Amino acid sequence: MEFRLLGSVALVTEGGDVALGPAKRSSLLVMLLLRPNSAVNVGQLIDALWEEEPPTHAKTVLQGHVSRLRALLAEHGADAYGVELATQGSAYVLRMPESLVDVHRFEELVALAGVQRQPADAVRMLREALSYWQGPALSGTVHSRPLEAAASGLEELRLSSVETLAEAYGQLGEHGRAAAVLRTEAVAHPLRESLAAALMLALGRSGRQSDAIDWYHRTRRLLAEELGVDPGETLSEAYATLLRSAEPVAVARPSVPVAVPAPEGLPRAPRGFTGRGAELAALDRAVRGGEGPVCLVTGPAGVGKTAFAVHWAYERRADYPDGRIFADLRGFSDTPAPEAAGVLREFLLSLGVPPQRIPEAVEARGALFRSLTAGRRLLVVLDNARSSEQVRPLLPGGDHCTTLVTSRDRLGGLIASDAARPVPLGHLPPADSAALLTTVLGETRVAAEPAAAARLAGLCDGLPLALRVTAARLAERPQWTLDAMVGELADEQGRLMLLDVEDRGVSAALHLTVQQLPESAARLFRAIGLHTGSDLDRFAAGALVGTSPTQASADLDRLAAAHLLTESVPGRWTPHDLVRLYARHLAPGADQEGLPRLFDHYLYTGLAADAAAEPGSQPCYSLPADARRPAATREFEDRTAALDWYVAERAALEGAVTAAAALGLHDRAWRLALVQWPLMLMRIGDGWTPLLEAGLASAEHVGDLDAQSRARALLGWILHEEGRDAEALVHLEKAPGLAARVGDTISEAIAYVNYAAVLEATGEHDRAGLLMIHAVSLADRTGHPSTQALTLQHLADHCMKAGDYEAALAHTLRAGELVAPDAVVVQAQLQIVRGEALAGIGRHEEAADQLERAIVAADAAGFTEGSARAAARLSRLSADR
Repeated sequence: MEFRLLGSVALVTEGGDVALGPAKRSSLLVMLLLRPNSAVNVGQLIDALWEEEPPTHAKTVLQGHVSRLRALLAEHGADAYGVELATQGSAYVLRMPESLVDVHRFEELVALAGVQRQPADAVRMLREALSYWQGPALSGTVHSRPLEAAASGLEELRLSSVETLAEAYGQLGEHGRAAAVLRTEAVAHPLRESLAAALMLALGRSGRQSDAIDWYHRTRRLLAEELGVDPGETLSEAYATLLRSAEPVAVARPSVPVAVPAPEGLPRAPRGFTGRGAELAALDRAVRGGEGPVCLVTGPAGVGKTAFAVHWAYERRADYPDGRIFADLRGFSDTPAPEAAGVLREFLLSLGVPPQRIPEAVEARGALFRSLTAGRRLLVVLDNARSSEQVRPLLPGGDHCTTLVTSRDRLGGLIASDAARPVPLGHLPPADSAALLTTVLGETRVAAEPAAAARLAGLCDGLPLALRVTAARLAERPQWTLDAMVGELADEQGRLMLLDVEDRGVSAALHLTVQQLPESAARLFRAIGLHTGSDLDRFAAGALVGTSPTQASADLDRLAAAHLLTESVPGRWTPHDLVRLYARHLAPGADQEGLPRLFDHYLYTGLAADAAAEPGSQPCYSLPADARRPAATREFEDRTAALDWYVAERAALEGAVTAAAALGLHDRAWRLALVQWPLMLMRIGDGWTPLLEAGLASAEHVGDLDAQSRARALLGWILHEEGRDAEALVHLEKAPGLAARVGDTISEAIAYVNYAAVLEATGEHDRAGLLMIHAVSLADRTGHPSTQALTLQHLADHCMKAGDYEAALAHTLRAGELVAPDAVVVQAQLQIVRGEALAGIGRHEEAADQLERAIVAADAAGFTEGSARAAARLSRLSADR
């Protein structure tokens, strides 16, 4: 068990990060962790948990968070680690070993680095200390003054440590590394004079006095423009030191060998390279952006990273007169990756070092390589890297070399430690895809079928590897049309097979990517092939593999880092089409309990969304007796959050209905069909009928009469709104009796209301009125406020149509007393009817007030139909007055 404060606040266990819950709970934990084994009084905690004036019940809320935090710690075995959250009078204390907190380990390493005699030891400790930082300190907490002050203090210590690290690099003579470390922070903190001064000196000592002086003048201008002050003593002294330097610091030249040849070790230039103009320009900018740049070309398997890097290297040959060297690190290959020692040996040989003069130790080889490349304009291409650790020993020395790394992974560690500049490669746009096909097939053949060429690009997902395989197959079959190949590739079952040629192709490339994943991430990737939608969140991912959402989130990030998924919107991950097909290909090897767990996850989450969207209403189902509770269920802050979830999960839920029925899990299928009823009523014309018909079929399959009643009542209402009243009445006539047979009075009342409303619409006013009165009677018998309000609202509508405005008003007033304040849609509906009734009576001022309130409430809830109805009635009212 560990605690992370240097980044997003987290409790970290062997199973991954543990969800702490609301920001106030994270803030409580932070306040206790910042003073471990010391009492923190309630007043201090309350000040930290509220940005503004705390409410009167703040102490009660605090006690609730303390209780939940205690339970969370106990649940994850805190006792075994010596962690205890105790009450001490009017304060709380977190008793624990301080070494469990990353802040303590960071501060301890910084202090140790300060007493080291050897700068190399200080560098090692400071780099390890800074590696604990995973983002701004105390992220995810309340923006209160105590917490912001603590975060600022930690950030100050981090920046001081960066400056100390740069100083240690300087003592080792590695002024280029010192400048690289400082530049990133100086850009982020342009008004911090100590950073600017240290960067200026590091640049000057690495022979870049003009850049150093430019940085001084840039900082001086910013200080004047932003703060209205002149440079302080530290910055001024650094500038004076630069001006006193008569000559740039000499770059040490290696004693072995005397002459260094200009090696040319690139693979042959790629044939038929097309497009990538924006990315090539981005790489040019990245290379020009600093000293000794490390540029990181990333992207999914088959996107053309190697071809891109090699093409750029050939195009920029003149920029590297001292040579270009290349190594395939085979990070995503079915053959073992080369050892750093072996790669460095090849590099040294290419630079003219005799075999007998190459050191044995990998560290010595690296030092010699950096010495030989210092001060030279050399390009190093490191292709197909798997990790940052694989790359670091191979980086050249000096400020004039460029290192170009390609990887299927993001290599965030290389960005953090060596200021690597990412240049991501995405899938080719349609025009570039067509151009690639043209390079293989010829302009005449592609121009003859432009629509088919565009469709091929889409089916190949804009992936250069897939496009080249497709073009190769067409080149072998000159009698085939492009449209014929479209027909072949449109079949998802055979698409991956068609996109493989011998040992090259999409499946082979993706296989190597998946092969290199950690087991938990690989397991999740296989499980994604089972998923019923096009994207998913961490809760659904956790359900598919039977882990916590926290662990699933880590695995999703890992898959995204490997370019197997894209975080299309925050918190939702999507695979590209070909990747999804490959995941489905692997799905038979996934845990086949994944789908049933996913169904139950949706059932539990659906109830939570139902409660948030329609507070106080009857749940749309009870859980099956054998439903498995997920490790965690998503919480919804309000109605909007619940509706957003329904929208995001609609396709997946509809797919889940089909999948559950196919597996014979009809007790899940009908529930999954009904779970979106709040969204159905909000988007009544969105084509819900097929889904509800499938749900009804599953309800009938298991013989569940209550399920049949609910499905028919909702389906009948949807059909009515679609203008299909005859079909609607077939279902609505049966729904009340089915509910009555199982004794579900709430469902019976709702079914009668829907039935009566459609009868009213078809002209059977008297019968509709009697059924509505009966529905109100049934609802009163249940004592369920939401159902009572619903039946009264419909009865009020009936009275309005009959011209009995006084009765309509009375029913809406009674219904209003029963509705929960947060049931905003129902409140808006009642206000509309109440306004119309008041207008009918002649109380126009009150009517206008009710309708205006209804518009505000409906708009706030996203209830556009209600807002439009209220606005139209208000307009008529204004015209009549």
